[in-house]
Amino acid sequence: MAAAQTGTGKTAGFTLPMLERLCHGARAGRRQIRALVLTPTRELAAQVLDNVRQYSCHLPLRSEVVFGGVKINPQIQRLAQGVDVLVATPGRLLDLHQQGAVRFEAVECLVLDEADRMLDMGFIHDIRRLLSRLPERRQTLLFSATFSAPIRKLAQGMLHHPLQIQVAPANQTARSVEQTVHPCDMGRKAALLTHLIRSEDWQQVLVFSRTKHGANKVADQLNQEGLVAAAIHGNKSQGARTRALQGFKDGSVRVLVATDIAARGIDIQQLPHVVNLDLPNVAEDYVHRIGRTGRAGESGHAISLVAAEEALLLKAIERLTGEALPRVEIQGFEPTVLSAPPLDLSGGRGRRSPQGRNGQGRNSQSRNSQSRNSQSRSSHQPRRSPGRA
Repeated sequence: MAAAQTGTGKTAGFTLPMLERLCHGARAGRRQIRALVLTPTRELAAQVLDNVRQYSCHLPLRSEVVFGGVKINPQIQRLAQGVDVLVATPGRLLDLHQQGAVRFEAVECLVLDEADRMLDMGFIHDIRRLLSRLPERRQTLLFSATFSAPIRKLAQGMLHHPLQIQVAPANQTARSVEQTVHPCDMGRKAALLTHLIRSEDWQQVLVFSRTKHGANKVADQLNQEGLVAAAIHGNKSQGARTRALQGFKDGSVRVLVATDIAARGIDIQQLPHVVNLDLPNVAEDYVHRIGRTGRAGESGHAISLVAAEEALLLKAIERLTGEALPRVEIQGFEPTVLSAPPLDLSGGRGRRSPQGRNGQGRNSQSRNSQSRNSQSRSSHQPRRSPGRA
């Protein structure tokens, strides 16, 4: 089990030795699945497949990806051609297994990527169902951004005397990322964002919004201002999400406005700017959000637009990371509201207070907003129905 800061190469850390092992091992049957990689989100699954294919482009190995939100029959047809390495989200993989489209008896290696995220999104039941169908004799690798108590408990049930590797302290932000807070009234955040993009001539910026509605609204406002923007969140179709992310990567989309669905595992090379339009409800998410920039040794800039109503959220982030974030007021956008009641983040479901993990369990609604049926899930019912991930 390994933990490391986001952007430090965890995917290569498990993919390269896995491919080496598969190349020198005995092939089972007609290309049955020998290595299985589970990820929490569709975007991360697609990203991991890209990495696997790049690293194995000169090897006699075939790799595929399966996830929900798209038709299942084309996936069944591709799997029928034989696959050595399969990257999957848990729900769709269970569906395929139940239909007899995948077999697990030849699996030698199982990787749980972003395991902490899978726990947060309520995949634990699906993971346990999958584990019960895998060969007992296998290598299991668990990769996570943190070694939290829930992760250690999960590891106890599926790993045998694991080697533990942690290459950075928990919740420490990357030194390659410059962090700045711009105090601003809540109602002027969109205008300040537009001003910053134009005045600083940002050509590629990832913006985080607290809600799906907020992401859509800001993207629409930016487009009206002549700044090409797209929103990505759980209510978007898989096709729309894929097009938005691809447009952002190839430069045709200048601003990508996202909820926390994009906070983990999405590797955008040399992304220079990340903006927190809204501070996250959970302090740990700040670290994962700003980890989208400053990756693989590159420098990056993380900007947070913070209103008086978010003072407690900001304090929780600074307490978690152990560093005070510098405040810089922007001329013409100085805050007029200097003190205000905290934001109501309960949403009627008893959402946890923004105090990090201290003493309170992670709330399922705020953490499950990325899964496609979060509307129907209560904080005491984190289980998701399979097949749509």
